[in-house]
Amino acid sequence: MLYWLHEILEINLLSYITVRAGASFFFALFFTLFLMPKFIKWAQKSSSVQPINDYAPDSHKIKAKTPTMGGIVFIVATIISSLLTIKFSNLYAIGAILTLIIFLAIGFQDDYAKVKKNENLAGLKARTKLLLQIISALLISFYLYYFTGFNTDLYIPFLKSSIINMGAYAVILWVLVIIATSNAVNLTDGLDGLATVPSIAALSSFSIIIYIIGNSSISAYLLMPNYDVGEVAIVSTALMGALTGFLWYNCHPAEVFMGDSGSLTIGAFLGYLAIISKSEILLLLIGSIFVIETLSVILQVGSFKLRKKRVFLMAPIHHHFEMKKWAENKIIVRFWIIAIISNLIALMSLKLR
Repeated sequence: MLYWLHEILEINLLSYITVRAGASFFFALFFTLFLMPKFIKWAQKSSSVQPINDYAPDSHKIKAKTPTMGGIVFIVATIISSLLTIKFSNLYAIGAILTLIIFLAIGFQDDYAKVKKNENLAGLKARTKLLLQIISALLISFYLYYFTGFNTDLYIPFLKSSIINMGAYAVILWVLVIIATSNAVNLTDGLDGLATVPSIAALSSFSIIIYIIGNSSISAYLLMPNYDVGEVAIVSTALMGALTGFLWYNCHPAEVFMGDSGSLTIGAFLGYLAIISKSEILLLLIGSIFVIETLSVILQVGSFKLRKKRVFLMAPIHHHFEMKKWAENKIIVRFWIIAIISNLIALMSLKLR
């Protein structure tokens, strides 16, 4: 809408991505702050509350009546805000919105099954969920490859040139990035606000990188590739605003959880941002907390199967610290600090080429 106003009324200010990105942030923030209390009241009345896993630490039992599926609210707020501010002719921005919609549908199915049966493990079967994620990631990757003709070069940090052109094999990498990130954020979402701030930090980094890549002069100065992806920064800042509004209600003690509707969607979207920003490798640093959480689960499962011994008291690793009697707030804030520092390092690497 804002870009349309620029074209019809010749309001030049609205042609700038930075202006519309700021507008999308505040639109999404307002929508989330306004709608979330109404959603919480509805969820409480309809018993749409979070089922707690029987194996979770005892401190989680008091969270059993906390409303879940808050991700529906802030993802919808993101989509609406994006539609109000993006340039519709930009295929990459449309791809970003499609990613949000598709993975929100998967997350909602999983959440709804859990709430309906009041059982944490009663959601979509693992194989079914993975199959849906693979199909969805393939659709998004084929969209990028065939409809946008997106460049298939692979870049790594600190080098100014790509190391290889992957051709059609890029689709395989893109699918893996989207699925891995989607599940990594989902694993991280185990404490109040734990996944929210690292997600905001990652979105901030990707917004900056995408804006740079979309700007020919800045990208040339920093020796970075240049593609017409700048509009996606508007969708990214919209999600940042929505998550900021969500954090108002999700900080400890949480009044609402995002559920898989939120975590799976955020993760898939971060994967999409990593792909179009040519930061598939840098994603390991930008999403450091998500990587650490995922590795802790892999190590725990692998060690138990091979040696019949556990590496951690409980996985993902945030539960390990809970079992060591760390206060929940201490775990959360320390993970936030790690996420912020790693994102600052990732941004510093852009100049080191």
